[in-house]
Amino acid sequence: MSYASRLTADRSAREALVPAVLGGLLVVYFLIPFVAFLSRTGTANVIEGLSSPGARDAIRNSLLTAPVSTAVATVFGVPLAYVLARRSFPGKRLVEAVVILPLVLPPVVGGAMLLTAVGQFTPLGSTAAALGVPLTNSLLGVVLAQVFVAAPFVIVTARAGFGAVDERLEQASRSLGYGPLATFWHVSLPMARGAIVAGVVLTFARAIGEFGATMMVAYNPRTMPTRIWVEFITGGIDEIIPLAVGLLGITLAVVISIQRIGRVPTVIGR
Repeated sequence: MSYASRLTADRSAREALVPAVLGGLLVVYFLIPFVAFLSRTGTANVIEGLSSPGARDAIRNSLLTAPVSTAVATVFGVPLAYVLARRSFPGKRLVEAVVILPLVLPPVVGGAMLLTAVGQFTPLGSTAAALGVPLTNSLLGVVLAQVFVAAPFVIVTARAGFGAVDERLEQASRSLGYGPLATFWHVSLPMARGAIVAGVVLTFARAIGEFGATMMVAYNPRTMPTRIWVEFITGGIDEIIPLAVGLLGITLAVVISIQRIGRVPTVIGR
């Protein structure tokens, strides 16, 4: 290596030192709570804790509602993201603000707002209850709460993905005879897949870990987060370890699985 090359390499290393140190400190900060918490798992029988009736019910409820909430958010959110990325229309800024608002609201406030719309004493809530479909204190209530707080993640990330797709490719597709839906399905959607997958992962993680809005709208039946809260109040940190470890394991497994699916090549065809 020449002197000039070594000098350039040394300069690059020095320039990268400060960002690396700052980023490394943040990573260490992230890791410390995980290490400290997982180091306590030896004081609790995780398998026995996850086998209790209350824990089994909470796990079942979370595994039923979070995928449904994620699917609903994706089916409705991805088309909305495409419209926001590609179209201009009156009131677009208002729609964007409405999409972002659940992200900045405290979840408990979001839950309170949902109660004013679908609570049992509201016209909508009382009508649904009379038809045998209660919108609060039910699995449907859990889904409503999860979708409200989690759907913006897939909308925001998918919109960024669609915005990064070169519009000339979509125009070329249209010039070759594809209609708007075919172009969206065969060109735009596959090219924005990475961002959409990231949004789905974030949405699922947010939904399965949702506590504040769920507690307000559907304290019962309990999901894993609400069950963790109850056990923390009654027994402290050691009582919540089994469910917390289970929730962490489920989230990691789903994230890894979806990331692997996202890497599978997609054939863009007519």
